[in-house]
Amino acid sequence: MRSRKTLKYKATTIEKIIFFRYGEHTHDARKNEELRSKFFTYDNIEERSQDESDEGEQGGRHSISIDDSDTSLPIVDDQNDDDTGTDFHAFWKGEGNAWAIREAQAKIMLKYMDRSADPCEDFYQFACGNWAKHNPIPKDKAAYDTFEMIRESLDSVLKELLEDPIPKGLQLYTDDATLKAKYLYRSCMNYEILEQRMERPLIQLLDELGGWPILRPNWDPEKFDWLLLVAQLRLYNNDILISEWVAPDIKNSDQYVIQFDQTSLGLPTRDYFLQPSNTIYLKAYKNYLIKISTLLGASLQNATIDADELIEFETKLAKITSSPDERRNVSELYQRMSIGELRTLVPQINWHRYLTIVLARPTNVSEPVVVYALQYIQDLVNLLSKTSPRTIANYLLWRFVRHRVNNLDDRFQEAKQKFYYILFGREQAPSRWKNCVAQVNSNMGMAVGSMFVKKYFDEKSKNDTLAMTRDIQRSFRELLNQTTWIDDETKELATEKVNAMLLRIGYPDFILQSELLNERYKDVVIRPDKYFENTLNILQHLTRVEQDRLGSPVNKTLWNTAPAVVNAYYSRSKNRIMFPAGILQPPFYHRYFPRSLNYGGIGVVIGHEITHGFDDKGRLFDKDGNLHRWWKDEAIYGFHERAQCLIDQYSHYIVSEVGMQIDGMNTQGENIADNGGIKQAFRAYERWLRANGDADETLPGLNATGKQLFFLNFAQVWCGSMRPEATRNKLKTAVHSPGKFRVIGTLSNSEDFAEVFYCPLGAPMNPVNKCSVW
Repeated sequence: MRSRKTLKYKATTIEKIIFFRYGEHTHDARKNEELRSKFFTYDNIEERSQDESDEGEQGGRHSISIDDSDTSLPIVDDQNDDDTGTDFHAFWKGEGNAWAIREAQAKIMLKYMDRSADPCEDFYQFACGNWAKHNPIPKDKAAYDTFEMIRESLDSVLKELLEDPIPKGLQLYTDDATLKAKYLYRSCMNYEILEQRMERPLIQLLDELGGWPILRPNWDPEKFDWLLLVAQLRLYNNDILISEWVAPDIKNSDQYVIQFDQTSLGLPTRDYFLQPSNTIYLKAYKNYLIKISTLLGASLQNATIDADELIEFETKLAKITSSPDERRNVSELYQRMSIGELRTLVPQINWHRYLTIVLARPTNVSEPVVVYALQYIQDLVNLLSKTSPRTIANYLLWRFVRHRVNNLDDRFQEAKQKFYYILFGREQAPSRWKNCVAQVNSNMGMAVGSMFVKKYFDEKSKNDTLAMTRDIQRSFRELLNQTTWIDDETKELATEKVNAMLLRIGYPDFILQSELLNERYKDVVIRPDKYFENTLNILQHLTRVEQDRLGSPVNKTLWNTAPAVVNAYYSRSKNRIMFPAGILQPPFYHRYFPRSLNYGGIGVVIGHEITHGFDDKGRLFDKDGNLHRWWKDEAIYGFHERAQCLIDQYSHYIVSEVGMQIDGMNTQGENIADNGGIKQAFRAYERWLRANGDADETLPGLNATGKQLFFLNFAQVWCGSMRPEATRNKLKTAVHSPGKFRVIGTLSNSEDFAEVFYCPLGAPMNPVNKCSVW
């Protein structure tokens, strides 16, 4: 766990290691916007900026999302800057020869570096010191980094695909899935109709749901049934007050089961409601609520009174929820019981009635359910009994309205932007086309992915990534065998688990078969002039598909992630790794890159995902994706001791821009994965070098070894910057450390890095005491 190896110090100036011998001959590479998919509780490489976009095919709503752990890596590009940046379209179209690709990448990498920095003092400054200067945060973003740059570029490609002319002869109401995706995009972009319809579609829907009291001074509380409304809103893919979903039972992953958990809140975490230092955000939240309700017709006086009562209720709701630190060990939260037993424990809720509405079929008293927050649910019914029906109805429909105003005209986006400016520091709302691309890809991701893969995806990258994954799995096995703190029996079971990991790369085959793709969306009705209704249709469809899983066998081979996203995933319940097509691009991967860059890019991501199977949450699940105690006590003790080393290390990092510390406990899973991933990828790269040599492992213009390029590319994946408001939010909510500390924290634990860059023992990037779990 702790290294005491002394390394010879050789580096003096950066020019001794890397220098640039080309002039700054550059061109403008304009990139476009973010994929706005909501962040759920998956094991990601990196979180996205938070938003209120609809939950679609790429995620879920619930707090205990065991099904997939999401590893998203952010990527950046230049804004209004002369740049040699590789054009994204050129990459996906296969343009450029090996020399041109490598030359362009070398220029990009050198431009972002601060060659005056000592790599042994601060490798992030060394690798990314000039990144922010060349990449100012766009006004429509709270943060900008390498991942976001790639996502922007990908969205611009998807925009072109969605705007391609529709072939003549295709009828409006055809079952063609890609046509439906294009019509959904057109309905979102048809602002003239949105402006004509104004708020009327939402008002009509609210009336059908019994009316929003904040809009109705004479609203009748006698007619209100909170459980009915909660169930009705669940049919639109919203979980409010109680989270419900159907997914594999984490203790029997071959069986779907109904699951319940505590709710999410209207602000990023419970602390926004409970800590006095967050008063400014709570005030902005209230003002946003008042503005939206007055745009929908409420009087300012009524809206203000109701808003005060609503926020008082949500603050009480926040108090009865558990914090993330209290919820890290899912085995301590898990309670399986029958509906009848749940009814006995919480008799105030008619569970049969609720589930009959949500499942669209009756349930019997013996139907099993899994509950992750029994105390919360018991406290909730007590809170509801002390709250007026008007306040409860206002709260439920406010949480629903927040999503639905995204499908209305720009008045509501302007109100949202004012709120987001205070909450995240975002200076302006994204262009409409960016939101529309994100909505279509989020809600019809397989249809969009079909168009993308057919036109752009390189099958060679799929085979390369598969081979690299097998090689990095071998690295994990080797490192596992070398550990001295795990007993032989646990080692054997861990080896079986890594060997059993399912690999899914690029896309699912069915999206290239029109009949199967069309079947997926056959029940979705899309009209080019009805954006609001289109969104509701999709949300109802997604809910129905999820609920209908109950009683069906779990197919662990099914692919449930949209291909055209910049992300990667590990699923605990399926013991499966997924690398969508969208992430297989520079700087993570290029078929013409030297292996040093590919292993330092996508290779580290692969290792990160493998390690998630053995982090503080993943280690609880066996090779079949079932939660049970399969580690010996001595191995558990050894793991906790080593994990605590990382918790302590990262907790000491202070983000100077906002004067806040990293939450080492909340980020431990990702920090474990980062540290393990780079070790495995580098080991695999060294093995590749021994077999193939290093003659082709350099870049033109960079006097750097392949091993040095490995670490440089890893670090530059995390180049980026954030607005102070976004930084504060990330530190309060994120399970990932900020990019700078993902570089510094990981590499300062790496003996390989210290040796490659000749860092003396005791230098900041080569401390005497190091942390290592895997």
